[in-house]
Amino acid sequence: MKKKSILLLLVIATLLTSCFKDNDDELQQASTFEIQDFIYRGLNFFYLYKADTPELANDAFATQADLDAFLSTFGSPEDLFDFLKSSQDRFSLLVDDYIALENSLSGVTMNNGMEYGLVRYPDGSENVFGYVRYVLPNTDAETKGLSRGMIFNTVDGTQITDTNFNSLFDPDTYTIGLATFDGTNITPTGDSVELTKMEYTENPVFIANTFDIMGQKVGYLMYNAFTREFDPQLNAAFAQFQADGITNLILDLRYNGGGSVETASDLASMITGQFSGQIFYTEEWNADRQADYASDGLFNQNISTGEAINSLNLTEVYVITTGRTASASELVINGLDPYITVNQVGGTTTGKFQASFILYDAPAPDFSRAQANPDHTYAMLPLVFKTANANGFTDFIDGLPPDTLMEEDYSNLGVLGDTSEPLLAAALAEIFPSPSPIIPHHSDLEEISDSKASSPLYQVMVAEK
Repeated sequence: MKKKSILLLLVIATLLTSCFKDNDDELQQASTFEIQDFIYRGLNFFYLYKADTPELANDAFATQADLDAFLSTFGSPEDLFDFLKSSQDRFSLLVDDYIALENSLSGVTMNNGMEYGLVRYPDGSENVFGYVRYVLPNTDAETKGLSRGMIFNTVDGTQITDTNFNSLFDPDTYTIGLATFDGTNITPTGDSVELTKMEYTENPVFIANTFDIMGQKVGYLMYNAFTREFDPQLNAAFAQFQADGITNLILDLRYNGGGSVETASDLASMITGQFSGQIFYTEEWNADRQADYASDGLFNQNISTGEAINSLNLTEVYVITTGRTASASELVINGLDPYITVNQVGGTTTGKFQASFILYDAPAPDFSRAQANPDHTYAMLPLVFKTANANGFTDFIDGLPPDTLMEEDYSNLGVLGDTSEPLLAAALAEIFPSPSPIIPHHSDLEEISDSKASSPLYQVMVAEK
């Protein structure tokens, strides 16, 4: 079966809904059983790890009545979904609001502009502090003067902990209490900043610079999500790199949790160009779907708009990664590895090599938005296939380790895009070795979450169904 562009799905979604629309008044209440029947049908048909759950086997129930009785034993759709998931599945997702999910696919969120990470205190307590990773343009956080490296430890006067952070950051308006961190101690400053969220569309092409170093042109791209709607902007960045005549590229994926599989293929094709039509990745589906659905992902010549890809024809690339680098980001690294030299600088990635697409409560095999049950807004993003590179490498559950280890120092984060920023400096040191090598920073602190974790598409790799 031919895959269809996810753009069609999003066009339909746009026609039928508006951003963050509250459908409660328009929906008839679907029964819990109806929703659970959809969950079972979708996982039975498409779930990558179907074989791990005996109840998903095609012959698990002798009659429909037996299946109905099984489904009725679960008190909620979430309970059933959790039961049917494989123990090796960290990423399949069930949502009760597919409108928010569709908006996230387009890069639309409720956002105050402060992108942050959350880190446990060095004393081993349950307390947590936050650090500002970057600030989005034209947001409240930018207006209020927040900047990368700022530290905060309270929200609305309450200490952030490893159990309360989700609820603290949930309101549309909250106030953070600022602090300092010297590598050991978190000290409140007494200052605070009130932040308010608004509907915001994020351009993932955050920084695209060209450096002139020792007579060589080095491109630097900080890319924060594989959002299909911004493929033209990504391609334009590479057009500028072409015009600048860069000979080296540093691709900063340190905070990129993934997104579109097709955009990952496009980005890999922009970096290279000499492998058009060759295998970028292969797919492994469940045994029932492999023959009809599996196909090879190829290096592309055009982005989704039909515009020709601006390729650099590089034979080497430097990629900055952290533990928050996931899914489509890892696909780019793994997919390029058989073809060019990939120098990974930073930390070990998440370990996400499986792809998903949205299933709505509609008849199989399409489970389409157009035919979705109008009485609820539940949808699933189950893992449907895993990717391998042209050499067959996959199943990197522990992540992709760096060639050069350099972890972020929360007390000295530096300025993104500045050549002295520690991770960028470490990548440049690989290109331009010096007599005084950079000393790697290693942190014993545990980063437990971040601002992107509240997104329904957190670390999800979305395929085109």
